[in-house]
Amino acid sequence: MSRDSKKRGRGSRTHGGGTQKNRRGAGNRGGRGDAGRKKHEAKNHPQLGKSGFKRPQKVLEDVEVSNVGDIDRRIQRLVEEGVAEEVDDGYVVDASALGVDKVLGSGQVRNALTVRADEFSDSAVEKLEDAGGEAVVTAEPDEADESEEEE
Repeated sequence: MSRDSKKRGRGSRTHGGGTQKNRRGAGNRGGRGDAGRKKHEAKNHPQLGKSGFKRPQKVLEDVEVSNVGDIDRRIQRLVEEGVAEEVDDGYVVDASALGVDKVLGSGQVRNALTVRADEFSDSAVEKLEDAGGEAVVTAEPDEADESEEEE
């Protein structure tokens, strides 16, 4: 015969907790607040300490990028806005007028685009040339890059 759970401990003074002194204070629950977070309560708290590495802000460069597929898809709107111009064999786009530093190679290129930008990914150059256009680098190479090329 089972006993109703609500009735458990009724009629006894300590409800199964032993002597009256046993459930006093915070010791029976392992301490107050965050006590034990390094030891017996570690599983209930986020991990202590730092992890990983964060690069210094002065080292980080904020490079604005765009994909050749996005430029190709928006070419008519860019011509209307005056950022690009239509020539007899395709379009000429100045990426710096778009606020773009580097052109990446995601997407499809259906028009012959001549794109001027500071940097290009290898796949962007390949897609532009396959479509009959070209990639024109406008930025001068850094001195560090020149010294590597000489070696």
